[in-house]
Amino acid sequence: MRVFGLNIPKSVSAVRALELSREAKHRLRVIEWFEEHGRNASLTSRHFGISRDTFYRWRRRFQETGPGGLEDWSHRPKRVRKPTWSKELEQAVLELRLGTGWGKDKLAVLLNEHGWPCSTSMAGRILRKLKKSGRLVEAPGRDPWIPRRPFRRPYGIRKPSDYLPQAPGDIVQVDTAHVVLYSGFRFKHFTACDVFTRWQVLEVHGRATAHAAAGFLDTILARMPFPVRAIQVDGGSEFMAQFETACKERGIRLFVLPPRSPKLNGHVERSQRTHREEFYRRTQLPNSLKEVNRELRRWENIHNSYRPHQALHYKTPKAFLNELAA
Repeated sequence: MRVFGLNIPKSVSAVRALELSREAKHRLRVIEWFEEHGRNASLTSRHFGISRDTFYRWRRRFQETGPGGLEDWSHRPKRVRKPTWSKELEQAVLELRLGTGWGKDKLAVLLNEHGWPCSTSMAGRILRKLKKSGRLVEAPGRDPWIPRRPFRRPYGIRKPSDYLPQAPGDIVQVDTAHVVLYSGFRFKHFTACDVFTRWQVLEVHGRATAHAAAGFLDTILARMPFPVRAIQVDGGSEFMAQFETACKERGIRLFVLPPRSPKLNGHVERSQRTHREEFYRRTQLPNSLKEVNRELRRWENIHNSYRPHQALHYKTPKAFLNELAA
C-alpha cells in the first residue's frame, strides 16, 4: 500500500499502515487519488461519490494521525444510558431466568406479580446486561430429544478447519446423483470436482455401492492430471467399506462431512446441477450404461477443456492448470 505526499507522524509505524481495514484502505486510496490528480477536492469527491466535508474530514484525520486515523472511530455516545434498576431487581431477573428459561415478556409479568415494577423492555435490557457480563450462561442449544451419534469411521475423519486447498489435488469433492432417463432405466451419476482447479471426472454406475465408489476412485486417479491428496465425501453408505479401504491403501486422506451439511461440499453440489442442466437435459442418451459413459466422457472433456468457468475468471480448468504450471 503506497502512502503519498502528506507527512505521517513518527508515532504511526509502517506495520500499522499495512494492517488497515478495508474501509481505511479505501479512504487511503481516495487521498492517493487526490494527490495524483491535481489535489482537487471537488473532483475527488465527485469521482468517489462522497461529499467534500467527508473528504476533508478523512484528509484532516490522515494529516493528524497518519493511516491509522482513517479507521472507523467509536460511535459510542458521550452520555450513555445508565441502569435505572436496582441490584435486587437484577438478581431477581437472573434467578427467574435460570429457573425457567423464559423470555422478557413472561419475566416482566412474573416480576410485577411479585412486587417488582418492571416493563418488558427493562427486563430485556437486564437480560442483555447479564449475558454481556457473563453472569447469565444459556443452556446448550442441542436438542435432547435427538441422540448424538458418535463419529465412527475406521479411516475417514472430519476435515480439520485449518486444512485449506493450496494446490491442485489438495481436496477433491465427490458426490452422487440419482438419474432416471425414462421408466425402467435409472442409474447413479458420480462426480469428482477438484476444489482448486474445478477439474472434474464423471462416471455412471448402475448402483451407488461401496464397490462402485471404489471403482470410481480408480477412475479419478487415472483421469485427474495431478496427484490427489484428499477426498471429501458426505456420510453416504457408498463411501464406506471398500471405498474407505481403497483410500487408505492409496494413501489418500478421506474427509467425511457432518450430517445434513451439503453446503460444505458446495463445489461438487453445484457441479451436479450443471451436469443435469447442460448434459442430461440437452443430450439424447442411449439405453446402455456403456454408451452413457461414452457420451459422458465427451461432456467431461468439454467441461474441462472448452467450457469457461466464472470461478476461474472465465478460463477453462485446463487453461487454468496450464497457467499454474507455467
